[in-house]
Amino acid sequence: MDFEYLVLVIGMGIVTYIPRLIPILVLSQRELPRWLVQWLDYIPAAILSALIFPALLTSGDPRTVVVISPEVLVAIPTVIIACKTRSLAGTVISGMALYWLAQRFFL
Repeated sequence: MDFEYLVLVIGMGIVTYIPRLIPILVLSQRELPRWLVQWLDYIPAAILSALIFPALLTSGDPRTVVVISPEVLVAIPTVIIACKTRSLAGTVISGMALYWLAQRFFL
C-alpha cells in the first residue's frame, strides 16, 4: 500500500469522525431543552425521506416526476407492512419479495 493511500484513508477517517465527536463532547454535558430534543427526533425520518423519495418518484435524465412506477407500487404495500408489523426484517424481506414479484410479472 502506498503511503499516500494510507494518509488518504486516515484523513477520511478524521474528517468523518470529528463532526460526530464535537457535538457529543459539547452537548453531552448539557441539559437540552425539551423542544430541541423533540425536534431532533424528526431528523432520521427527514434524512431517510430525502434519500428515498427522489429515487422513488423521479427517473430519467433530466429528472422527471413519475407517479406510477413499479417502485411506487411496491413501496405502498411495503410501508403498510412496516406500519402494521413494526419489524425491520419483515419489512425488508417483504419489500424485496414484492419488488421481485413486480419485476417478474409486471415488467
